[in-house]
Amino acid sequence: MTDHPANPAVSVPETPSGRPWYVSAILAVCAITLVLGGAWVFARIRSPFPFYGTAYDTPVQAADFKGTDQDGRPFAFSPATDQKVTALFFGFTHCPNICPLSLAYLDKVRLSLTPAEQAQFRVLLVSVDPARDTPERLREYVTFFGKAQGVQIAEPALSRVARAYGASYQKADIKSASEYQINHTTATYLIDASGRLRVIWDYTQLPQVERVAADVRYVLGVAAQAEKAEPLAQMGAQP
Repeated sequence: MTDHPANPAVSVPETPSGRPWYVSAILAVCAITLVLGGAWVFARIRSPFPFYGTAYDTPVQAADFKGTDQDGRPFAFSPATDQKVTALFFGFTHCPNICPLSLAYLDKVRLSLTPAEQAQFRVLLVSVDPARDTPERLREYVTFFGKAQGVQIAEPALSRVARAYGASYQKADIKSASEYQINHTTATYLIDASGRLRVIWDYTQLPQVERVAADVRYVLGVAAQAEKAEPLAQMGAQP
């Protein structure tokens, strides 16, 4: 008969290095915390403001383009010289959900700004369906949702403009020459008053109106500070 101890000792599992497992677990949690903290610090160094949207690591110049506005007049978008902050997205008036939601929430963002801020902010819809989106239809569509501006650009210029912004679009569910849908990029691009791309929001982020407006206000504030600093710099440069 073999004797068995009445109260066998409980051993603590050890790692291959001889360290108790819970010590390794604590060290792993600390390492992950340091990595995440470092990433947060790096992000704040690259962009001191905690943007809600996805910020460009390095702001890039937004592309110029020409087209026809909702009133049938020639339209030229020159973001580097227009001196306005612009929320731009690509869509179309037969869009069943994404475009109406985008316009509605962007107008709520606009209305949340002060009158002075509203004067320096605009919403721009570039149609990816120039065949059906006539100026008249664009005017009826964008004014229904607020004070956005609609722009029609003919092909092949439209495809070049979309590529310049990293946007894409393609006809889908085609039933006839005039009956179809369009799959398109759902992003809205925030362009600062110097014409630089600063932030991208997906349409699923736009319902968070206050957070989107905070991004807009920050970019508007940076533009205002730059405008105030320019005359001072010119005075300092005078002999």
